[in-house]
Amino acid sequence: MDFRERYGPYALIAGASVGLGEAFARRLAGRGLNLILIARRPDALERLAKDLRTRYAIEVRTLAADLSRPDLREVVEHAVDGLTVGLLVYNAAHSVIGPFVDHSLDEHLRVLEVNCRGPLVLAHLLGKAMAERGCGGIVLMTSMAGSQGGPWLATYAASKAFNLVLAEGLWDELGERGVDVVACRAGATRTPGYAASQPRPSRVPLLEADRVAAVALDALGRKPSVVPGAFYRFSAFVMNRLLPRRVAVRIMGRATRRLYAGRDGSPKS
Repeated sequence: MDFRERYGPYALIAGASVGLGEAFARRLAGRGLNLILIARRPDALERLAKDLRTRYAIEVRTLAADLSRPDLREVVEHAVDGLTVGLLVYNAAHSVIGPFVDHSLDEHLRVLEVNCRGPLVLAHLLGKAMAERGCGGIVLMTSMAGSQGGPWLATYAASKAFNLVLAEGLWDELGERGVDVVACRAGATRTPGYAASQPRPSRVPLLEADRVAAVALDALGRKPSVVPGAFYRFSAFVMNRLLPRRVAVRIMGRATRRLYAGRDGSPKS
């Protein structure tokens, strides 16, 4: 099967209007897939959709929706009714930055709703149909932060660990039914969301969104998880294989505090 035959004719991208979501949309449009784009901002969605329709001559549908909404399954089920969705990319994420107890419980719960409940709902809804057809793919965007505890990003890091473990389990389970699943463990990526978090200047290299999307899509059907970028692959090896876990947690905590100390720690999504 070629890419469109295996993962088309429609791909659904959650968190699709800018940054990594836009990069995935452009990559998939270039491969001839029709798209269903979900994000909160209808204006940004429609600008991207219009450009993709013109540039690639594909069908693009948009759904302006908050992925934390309690009726997410019903809303997406209605949006894809009558369509064959062969690929799910869950890119949406929400985080709170700063000391855990300085943020409200509602803020932390929103992280779980967007980062954990959202991908679980869509992977179950769309993955079931893919498994019945015997083909399809699921990409869950996780993070290097999900490899160990993340001080000042505790809930976000935990949510990304959930996505990593969920994807790895589904890689084996759904793989037996013809569905390819991969978790993309991206490091810091040059996106509007990252810029909006107002990090301090750092020597750590930023990944480019288009490259991250390309690496994630190329890993489908090959491995349960992938880390884009040589620097981050080396970092993952050292942090996860060579260092005691308590040391890795301390290193992550110091790095995050250096990036955000003195900032307001406001949520980003």
